[in-house]
Amino acid sequence: MSQPFQCSPAVQAALDAGRPVVALESTIITHGMPWPQNIEMARGVEALIRAEGAEPATIAVLDGVLRIGLSDDDLVALAQTTGAMKLSRADLAFAMATGRTGSTTVAATMIAAALAGIATFATGGIGGVHRGAESSFDVSADLDELARTTVIVVCAGAKAILDLHKTFEVLETKGVPVIGYATDELPSFWSRGSGIAAPLRLDSPQEIAAFQRAREAIGLEGGMLVTNPLAPDLEIDRETVGGWIEAALADADAADVRGKAVTPFLLKRIFELSGGRSLEANIVLVRSNARLAAQIAVASARR
Repeated sequence: MSQPFQCSPAVQAALDAGRPVVALESTIITHGMPWPQNIEMARGVEALIRAEGAEPATIAVLDGVLRIGLSDDDLVALAQTTGAMKLSRADLAFAMATGRTGSTTVAATMIAAALAGIATFATGGIGGVHRGAESSFDVSADLDELARTTVIVVCAGAKAILDLHKTFEVLETKGVPVIGYATDELPSFWSRGSGIAAPLRLDSPQEIAAFQRAREAIGLEGGMLVTNPLAPDLEIDRETVGGWIEAALADADAADVRGKAVTPFLLKRIFELSGGRSLEANIVLVRSNARLAAQIAVASARR
C-alpha cells in the first residue's frame, strides 16, 4: 500500500490547505450508544465542529480500509452494524489485513490521526486502569498510546467505571500532561469532580495550543490529555453515579464479562439503571469536548 489510509475528500482538502481538522473515534457509535441516538450524536458532533471552523474526521476501518473522514452513508451504515470489531493498537492492522470492519478506540484513533497529520482529537472519556486491575491486569491500551503518540486528546476525564486514582497515577508515571480545562479538579466523565486535583490548569484553547507548541519546541513526544468538565447544571452527582457503577460491576462479575466486553457491558447496564440519564449526559459531554477540540485546532492553525 502506498498510503495505509484513505481520507475523505473534505478531510484531504482541509489537510492540503492547512485548515484545522478534528479526529473523532467511532467506538462510541458502534459500542457506546444505541441506534438511533448514535447516528444523531455523530451527525450533531460533526456539524458542531464545522460550525467552529474545523473539519471533522470520524475514523473507522470499513471492509479493511482505514478511513479518515466518513460520508453520511458511511456513518449510517456503521451506526447500524452489529459485527464491528472494537479496534485498538493490537488489532487495527489485523482488521485492515483481513478486510474486516471495525470501530476505533482512543488508542487506534490516535494512531490513525497521527498518520494523517491530525493533531487534535475529541472523545467522550479515555480508557484506563479497571477496578480490580491488581488481579485482572485489565489496563487500557489508551494510556500507553497517550505516552507515545503526539495528539491532543480532549475528553471529560477517564470513564467513571475505572479506578481513577490508578489511571491518573499511570499517566503521571508515563509523563503525559493532564490538563484541567478551567478547573482545578479532574472531572470523572458524567460528574464534574473526582476528588483528584488537576496537575495542570489552562483556561483557553489558545493557552492549550501554546503549551503544545512549547512541547514540540523542546522535542517532547507523546500526547496531551485535556479534561473538560460538564457544566454544573448538566452533570450527574458522583454519589448517584457511584451507585449505578457498583450495581453494574456486580452484574458484570456475575455474568463473567471480561476484556474488551467490559466497558460496553457496563455502559449499557448503567444506561438501564439510570433510566437513560447516563446517555443524555454522554451526548452532552461529547458535544462539549468536540467544541473545545475544534477551538484548540483552530487556535493551533492560527499560530
